[in-house]
Amino acid sequence: MDLAAYDRAYWHPEGPPPGADADVPTAEHGFPRVRGLVDAARRPFRATGLRAPWYAVFGNHDGLVQGNLPVNPLVTALAVGGIKIGAPADDAQAERLARMITDANGRELVRLSRERGASGGLFRPVTPDMNRRMLSRAEVVREHFGTSAALRGHGFTAANLRDGTAHYAFDQGVVRGIALDTVNPNGYSQGSLDRAQLAWLEDELKAGSRRYLDARGDVVTHNVRDRLFVLFSHHPIGSLDNPLGGDRVLGDEVKALLLRYPNVVLWVNGHTHRNEVVPHARETGGAFGPGGFWEVNTAAHIDFPQQSRIVELADNGDGTLSVFATVLDSAGPAAHGGRIDDPVRLASLARELAGNDWQDTPGERRGAVDDRNVELLVPKPF
Repeated sequence: MDLAAYDRAYWHPEGPPPGADADVPTAEHGFPRVRGLVDAARRPFRATGLRAPWYAVFGNHDGLVQGNLPVNPLVTALAVGGIKIGAPADDAQAERLARMITDANGRELVRLSRERGASGGLFRPVTPDMNRRMLSRAEVVREHFGTSAALRGHGFTAANLRDGTAHYAFDQGVVRGIALDTVNPNGYSQGSLDRAQLAWLEDELKAGSRRYLDARGDVVTHNVRDRLFVLFSHHPIGSLDNPLGGDRVLGDEVKALLLRYPNVVLWVNGHTHRNEVVPHARETGGAFGPGGFWEVNTAAHIDFPQQSRIVELADNGDGTLSVFATVLDSAGPAAHGGRIDDPVRLASLARELAGNDWQDTPGERRGAVDDRNVELLVPKPF
């Protein structure tokens, strides 16, 4: 997107048109006119940082164009080249454009560019820039090793660099953290796993479980050190429904595997931009009795309510574990008060805009009471 054009078209950096009331919203959802917003957003600032080690998981917006489209030669050329695609003139042109990009059809690009009205409308010239290039999964992972942070790689390992993968495991006391790569490289925003990653996941679970159920439902015991397993991923189980490419592992199969391992207690994820807590119970009367694991999904920072979450695991000393999930709001006030002179006020404006999202009902993303500040009990497996 051309930011200057966006600023002129939507945020009126030079002020409202003559005779217009500066406080009148530009849309029925209450979007304000904000003078010089893009310039304010571009202004350099010093990031505070988390002041703590952080781990990364690979998501669909890391691996796919706009979180949906797999990279192909045409998309790669457009990213670094001298043509920018604008708004289609009608639905028919939009459909042609979508097919062109999906099929990497360079001939269709030439045909569309020669049609009347294409110049300055659907296509317009921009300055080529190699820094706009698409990144492969391996390149995204490699970028995490170029930081000055104490946690080099931010969870990603030398094996990820060698193999071009993005799943890994890490230890924190008795907890074994499992970070999954749930992105389907064949496209579409929803996720799934490949067979190799599922096999790796099962090997990890076996290596930290003295007792588990095999595929037939029989109890297996062996002499290993018990660990508590907490999974992390971009997609929740309900969004692991993308079979594109064939032989993909979907959510129901992953869930069934995890329920065979009583040491799995929690899965933390995102993607849906909403707060949600989902129990996944093992059948009562099974070999290990009642139990299962919790799934904790947290809202995004781009959409209302723009919340984060602290997740803590505690041993209650009575044969149970507690998962404490506490929602955090932004430090920015609920309204920017007409100021955009510092990052906190810009964050406040972002909260206002997120609350006016016309594409969704923002209140639904907050979740119910049971999806926010909760204590979740699970039997202690060992």
